Amino acid sequence: MNQVKVTERVQKQLFELQDLQYRDFQAKLLPTIEKETVIGVRMPVLRKFAKGYGKTEEAKEFLKILPHQYYDENNLHGLLIEQIKDYDRCLAELERFLPYIDNWATCDMLAVKVVKNHLDLFIEEICHWMKSDRTYTIRFGIGMLMRYYLGDGFRIEYPRKVALVQSDEYYVNMMRAWYFATALAKQYDQILPFIEERKLDVWTHNKSIQKALESYRITPEQKVYLKTLKI
Repeated sequence: MNQVKVTERVQKQLFELQDLQYRDFQAKLLPTIEKETVIGVRMPVLRKFAKGYGKTEEAKEFLKILPHQYYDENNLHGLLIEQIKDYDRCLAELERFLPYIDNWATCDMLAVKVVKNHLDLFIEEICHWMKSDRTYTIRFGIGMLMRYYLGDGFRIEYPRKVALVQSDEYYVNMMRAWYFATALAKQYDQILPFIEERKLDVWTHNKSIQKALESYRITPEQKVYLKTLKI
């Protein structure tokens, strides 16, 4: 199957689903990419398209094509990876795709639920990604840690690893803050010492508290105390 023709067909179909008003809105939220690379397909519409497209042979060919020209193509790529039921194949496709993620929205969209049955193995990949020098690979790793390891799979070593991540990148530190705010909601007693003992850099420390104060899962009493811990 000719990859150029596959790309042309996919782009044509995505443009047919374009919502210009949404494109303009979405582009403003994505400062790391050019507006011209945003087609403007609303996520529910793209998910529906991906569900059907993922059943075609052409979808397998599309997954081989990297990099993509458009933001929406990247999102489609991620949604197709999510449909892979085999853990090893899903992971291999994820490894190929992560270096090409260039914005927070594509990064945070990826849930790859198949990993829920392999959390003992997946944590090794997460730790590897968190040591990357690529902004969105690190962010993805921390996001997966937040999504799948704050419940029964929680270990105190995981927030320690997030605390040790050092980066000047806004989109890395924002995810670190999001992680600690969510962790406070789910593992308050275990996570509170990270805030009390100031184990995070000042910006991430204060942003974690801010996001926790915005959470409905943090009690009013906890919020009162957390306010006293701002630096």
